Amino acid sequence: MRPGTLLPALRTLALAGGVALFAVLSADAQTQAQAQAQPQPANVVALSASASVEVVNDWLTLVLSTSREGTEANAVQAQLRQALDGALAEARKVARPGQLEVQTGQFSLFPRYAPPTQRSSGAVTPGGITGWQGNTELIIQGRDTQAITQLAGRINSLTVARVGFSLSREARDKVEASVTAQAIERFRERAGAVTRAFGMGSYTLREVQVSGDEPAQPVQRNLMRAQESSLAMADNALPVEAGNATVSVNVSGTVQLLK
Repeated sequence: MRPGTLLPALRTLALAGGVALFAVLSADAQTQAQAQAQPQPANVVALSASASVEVVNDWLTLVLSTSREGTEANAVQAQLRQALDGALAEARKVARPGQLEVQTGQFSLFPRYAPPTQRSSGAVTPGGITGWQGNTELIIQGRDTQAITQLAGRINSLTVARVGFSLSREARDKVEASVTAQAIERFRERAGAVTRAFGMGSYTLREVQVSGDEPAQPVQRNLMRAQESSLAMADNALPVEAGNATVSVNVSGTVQLLK
């Protein structure tokens, strides 16, 4: 580039950039103005409808646990593993996918401390470790209620801690389709009733949302420790009652009424 031509060239580029930016801003402002100028749809009504059904819970979750304590961490851990291994060996004999499933739960080990002491000078000395305590869990769950409760009675290295029933995903899916159809039909009936009430001839569906309830966690019942030893008797099935679960579906949206 020849001397003296750089400054005019920069001025030309700056002018071109300013024109381009102005064009973009103008186009954006015009788009917003057109959107605001467009009339909002008339005769739009928001509606909602729901349907639900009660289903017998079919999934049993049973938690077995035990605790140990001692002065040595390794000894306590070994005792917990021995108790868990014995329970697992018994449970694996009858495990069946979907009917009786077995998995290990919590396995924890933590120290116990002596209470802090206060010296004559007023200083407080924290207490040291006096022992160790741990616990372990085995979770048995599935649809075969009788097999699960009988297995709990045969395991003598762990005791029953919690019992809970819930609705399996498979059972929920089976009824959710029919409940959804009922909710949609109720939504259509409500839309038709509103249309007639306003003296309109028909309606069009603008938007709609279909939502179901989240699967509930098993309702668990804690058993008193004083009774656990009597529950761990060979071949004594634990008495349980499944109860019911509610499957609900909600349909909401907007319709536009037409003459």
